[in-house]
Amino acid sequence: MSENAALTPFELLAHYERACLAHSADAPERVESLGLWRGIGFRVGRHAFVSGIEEINELLAVPPLTNVPGTQPWLMGVANVRGNLVPAIDLGRFLFDERTPASERARLLLVRQHGGTVGLLVDEVFGQRTMDDAQRGAGEEEHDPRLARFVAENVQLGEQTFGLFSMSRLVRAPDFRQAAL
Repeated sequence: MSENAALTPFELLAHYERACLAHSADAPERVESLGLWRGIGFRVGRHAFVSGIEEINELLAVPPLTNVPGTQPWLMGVANVRGNLVPAIDLGRFLFDERTPASERARLLLVRQHGGTVGLLVDEVFGQRTMDDAQRGAGEEEHDPRLARFVAENVQLGEQTFGLFSMSRLVRAPDFRQAAL
């Protein structure tokens, strides 16, 4: 730290920024070179899922929503996210016909779809989950017909089982794309 003592505050911040960027730039390469897969874990009702980190653009606390009449009950409304209108879907209601309760842990997962972004309300976000090829290859098939079209397999991570949830399959599903009554 003695070498940083002679730096101005701006130079010190620039030094820290360069160090952080150099460190973070190596992280994806190391993860990929080790054969690791990264995803975001979340909960819908009593089901735990993980989706590829590249499939989720952003996590948000639930913003104020404006109701949209004449839509499916799982379309909660639209949110203004930095000037863009984003439809907000109650994922629990879409998948299981069970409304997601309002709580401090509930979050919107912003996911790209054809023509824009959609927000998916989930009960809770667990954060990043990492698994290797052996864990992914040892997964079990999903037997719940409500989930089988979106969940490729179920994998054990520590004490918990996660369904590998495909956001791209979800946003392409005809019934998901048809929000109007």
